Amino acid sequence: MKFVKFLPVLLLIVLTGCASNPMLVRKGQKIEIAELGKAQVVFMRSSFVGGAINASLYDVTNGDIKFIGIIANDTKIAYSVSPGKHRFMVVSEAADFMEAELAAGKTYYSIVTPRMGFWKARFSMWPIRNDNESQYNLNSKDFKGWLTGTDLVENSEKSLQWYEKNKVSVANKFAEYLTVWKQKSANDLAERTLNPADGI
Repeated sequence: MKFVKFLPVLLLIVLTGCASNPMLVRKGQKIEIAELGKAQVVFMRSSFVGGAINASLYDVTNGDIKFIGIIANDTKIAYSVSPGKHRFMVVSEAADFMEAELAAGKTYYSIVTPRMGFWKARFSMWPIRNDNESQYNLNSKDFKGWLTGTDLVENSEKSLQWYEKNKVSVANKFAEYLTVWKQKSANDLAERTLNPADGI
């Protein structure tokens, strides 16, 4: 009975966690256009649930793990990449993925959202569509709020050191959860893919 009494407090501790953000806030907050011959993906995060838990982002195209950065709540990261097919990964307690087919000269957006994990929040990545119908789309009030209400951050010496200390764990999660990802249906994968037309 005592456990049930303290369950709400325990859940609050689990959902809020304790984390500091090792990323640097960029001096210029404007998102620049994509570099010549490149595409750009802007990952954003803004949610009350799991707000104090950080997640890390990676480009795992062709099985190579490239550290993008650590995304804390109310931040965004702009990532410049070659056009074509890519697979991105978000890691916290577990790992999840998003596919992408990117066109040169375009900027794409993705929202990183929390979901309940065993000990702390887990995260998923969703494409933000260039339409008016999708749950996450460029024309919604939510998107405008995410864009203006998040700080643009970039890697620092601390975030790069964090990755060096955790790269083995990240690689293990990549291997474990990619197997789960590959079992998803074609429809599920389509919902979790940034398409060329989603860029602006």
